[in-house]
Amino acid sequence: MTDLIFYQKVASLNKENHGKLRLKPIKNFAFSAKTNSVPLVVGEFIDAARELPILFVKGADESFLPVALLGLREAENLFVKADGRWAGRYLPAFIRRYPFVPAEAGDGQMLICFDENAECLSETEGDLLFDENGLSPVLKNVMALLQGYQDEALRTQAFCKRLADCNLLVESNAQARLGDGSDCRLSGFYVVDQNRLQVLDKEKIHAFFSSGELSLIYAHLHSLGNLQHLVEKLTAHVGH
Repeated sequence: MTDLIFYQKVASLNKENHGKLRLKPIKNFAFSAKTNSVPLVVGEFIDAARELPILFVKGADESFLPVALLGLREAENLFVKADGRWAGRYLPAFIRRYPFVPAEAGDGQMLICFDENAECLSETEGDLLFDENGLSPVLKNVMALLQGYQDEALRTQAFCKRLADCNLLVESNAQARLGDGSDCRLSGFYVVDQNRLQVLDKEKIHAFFSSGELSLIYAHLHSLGNLQHLVEKLTAHVGH
């Protein structure tokens, strides 16, 4: 199963046990308030890059994963207000899909799991997940979102592997001085090295271009300017 991060009590969704379950619109994002980054898929790069820094991290298996940076300190999401509202223009799909998460059923089919502790689920309010025909329109939309995310995740893995195979990712760090005089340091993340990109042979550059992935690389590089935006948000937060 995918990294769950803020999921607390995960269960498999089925009509027999959850036939009365309803989904309410999510207005409170407090569940993600202690998450300073979330995984990102390539289909989000362009939209996310307008507001969020896109970085790469290395997993335990040495493979790379893109993440959207939401905060500069551990367990702090600068885009969640004190009342739980989202304080940004773009909401990453990893958060949008909550409280649901896909899992492998073992026969190649997708299994829908969910967080039983999610406040947006109820048996008295919201839209039913199941109806007399089985899956309700709401749950069908959820399944489409999860399947789309899974498909994009595979594309993302392939993209990251190509970056790694071309030796384009380098470890980096950042440091900023906050308004109260304290320093904030961010390390252990990777970025595309522009110098290595510029000297990459034409065949590999063409492969990135023809696949549409060259635009993803530049979206990532452009997004790094948003680090200053996070510094400003953190400075304002510390000032309060």
